[in-house]
Amino acid sequence: MRCLSIAFALGFLAFQPQATRPTRLVKISGFIQHLQWSPDGKKFLFTRGNFGGKMGLWTVNADGTDLTQLLPKATMPHFDGHWSPDSKRIVFVYDILQGTDGKLQLDVMNADGSGQKNLLPHKDAFEESPRFSLDGKRIAWTSTRNKNQDIWVMNADGSKPKALTTDLAIDHSPTWAPDGKQIAFASARAGNLDIWVMNADGSNQKRLTTDPKMDYWPVWSPDGKHIAFTSNRDGNYEIYLMNPDGSNQRNFSQHPGNDNYAAWAPDSKKLAWISNRDGEYAIYVAEVRPD
Repeated sequence: MRCLSIAFALGFLAFQPQATRPTRLVKISGFIQHLQWSPDGKKFLFTRGNFGGKMGLWTVNADGTDLTQLLPKATMPHFDGHWSPDSKRIVFVYDILQGTDGKLQLDVMNADGSGQKNLLPHKDAFEESPRFSLDGKRIAWTSTRNKNQDIWVMNADGSKPKALTTDLAIDHSPTWAPDGKQIAFASARAGNLDIWVMNADGSNQKRLTTDPKMDYWPVWSPDGKHIAFTSNRDGNYEIYLMNPDGSNQRNFSQHPGNDNYAAWAPDSKKLAWISNRDGEYAIYVAEVRPD
């Protein structure tokens, strides 16, 4: 019976999406985070910290070439950008510093860093984590305008903002389902950060992960079949995958280094993430084997 159980377990594991040996794309000095893969597959967008004394947005080609700072003349920190579905625009957080305090607002710009303009001004609230829907018509984001961190949604032009969550706990990092019908997000409402999901109108909020450790940065695959997220449930930060209903949770990156900020390729066949596994921050890419 024990041999049969082992054989069944090995057979089950063989059909799980696992990372092939990841390819290190490019090493980048300093701390990097908030990785995003452009919908046209050509570039990565990320936040680079402590470069020139400030935090800013950078891109690099998908083959690791042409590392570019998007707003080199910006005097204020800016971070956590997200591509529009046509890869032509970027929505991001712009931090208007006043002493040690900041006023977080949402700005937009062209993908080459030109044409920066304000989309959602700071009005006694922090505006963070903006994410375009896959049809480009809406943006989900995190706001404290109701005095706690909630998930909000608005039209892509900044009009008609609406709160989707109202829990007193922290809700952040929304990610759209490809069909626009659901939004997954991280929430601390159960006592620690877990991944939750809700309908795009805020109804039917459900908890997907229940591990006592921290789960965050959910990213829905473009084909709708998986949600990637970061978790420290195995003692260090790893990239995990699960089905959209929360089933079949499994460690994808499987490395003692810290792996974080997953980003899907447009065809859902590859997953990129940021890791310090070789002693310096770098972007890694691996194929996702089918179920």
